[in-house]
Amino acid sequence: MEHLINSRVKNIEISGIRKFFNLVSQFDDVISLTIGQPDFYTPEHIKNYATKAIKENFTTYTPNAGIMEVRKAATEFMKQKYNLDYNFENEVITTVGASQAIDITFRTILTEGSEVILPGPVYPGYEPLIKLCGAKAVFADTRESDFKLTASIIEKYITTDTRCIVLPYPSNPTGVTLSQEEIMEIACLLKGKEIFIISDEIYSELVFEGNHHSIASHLREQTIVINGLSKSHSMTGWRIGFTFAPEDITKHMLKVHQYNVSCASSISQKAAGEALTNGLNDALPMKQEYQSRLDYVYNRLVELGISVVKPNGAFYLFPSIEKYNLSSFEFASKLLEEVGLAVVPGDAFSEYGEGYIRISYAYSIDTLTEGMNRLEAFVRRLETNKI
Repeated sequence: MEHLINSRVKNIEISGIRKFFNLVSQFDDVISLTIGQPDFYTPEHIKNYATKAIKENFTTYTPNAGIMEVRKAATEFMKQKYNLDYNFENEVITTVGASQAIDITFRTILTEGSEVILPGPVYPGYEPLIKLCGAKAVFADTRESDFKLTASIIEKYITTDTRCIVLPYPSNPTGVTLSQEEIMEIACLLKGKEIFIISDEIYSELVFEGNHHSIASHLREQTIVINGLSKSHSMTGWRIGFTFAPEDITKHMLKVHQYNVSCASSISQKAAGEALTNGLNDALPMKQEYQSRLDYVYNRLVELGISVVKPNGAFYLFPSIEKYNLSSFEFASKLLEEVGLAVVPGDAFSEYGEGYIRISYAYSIDTLTEGMNRLEAFVRRLETNKI
């Protein structure tokens, strides 16, 4: 019966991140710096609030767009944190994580033959969803701009078929952010054009220097903001995300969402409400720890003579391994086999990730220390042709 499967589904592949993560399970004594998941527990007050909701039998369906109080808390959070103003009644959807938010957004705005401009390298979760809509992912090379999708780069890739531009900052896999000036330049370029902007801001609470800036501050009418609690409150398994967009866009996205999942988990929504109100600054201690880890790993890479752009957000580094004359997959495979260190090959993040590896520093300092020691042993052997 496989020949009857939707060809678009058959032609997409499992994420390169997951492929390599699954490979790691075949080895013993491995230090894995592969997965972008906070190594902190969900704050106790959030867990306690969820437990209370269970005991009070809050276990039924909720409104499709989510519990009103949670949507209100989400808009107040966005207002206080980023000065973004949305109506909680008709401009917010509570989704099953940011991934589902991205999915319903693409399915709402894309049509057959539409083009979506993405920065390359980029998180691999966008392209398959674009393809499932019959649209085309257009990767813009950002390697010469410190991985930033700037206005001047975007302009080169715009065609009459361009329907959407994705701004995923802070970035996975590079950790770079866009400055307010860079955001404003993009807004000036796109203002008045019939092009949507998806601003994926899931790492917005993990910006180390300065503040996070959203293009929705300058181009609200064309922008769909994606956010959630997975990274900011270490709630990956709770699966709560949000879309923020003008009413004339949101009302159509809600139709897709309704038939897709009905609503997000009632208990998770209750936990989200607590996170967005009494957990307003829960990300702060995590952010401080991530910055300390970033400084450590970055300095070790520099000491090894490995070229790397220092990021300003998220919890990833994307160093170049081009000088070792190995493909990113060969480098990562040998690193795993020879010294038991797992990282993600850069080509998992589009062709423009070739020649790089992604290191996640969402791990304890002890794990990172051992990981960097193993990386040092490996590259020293490469340099002396012992591997």
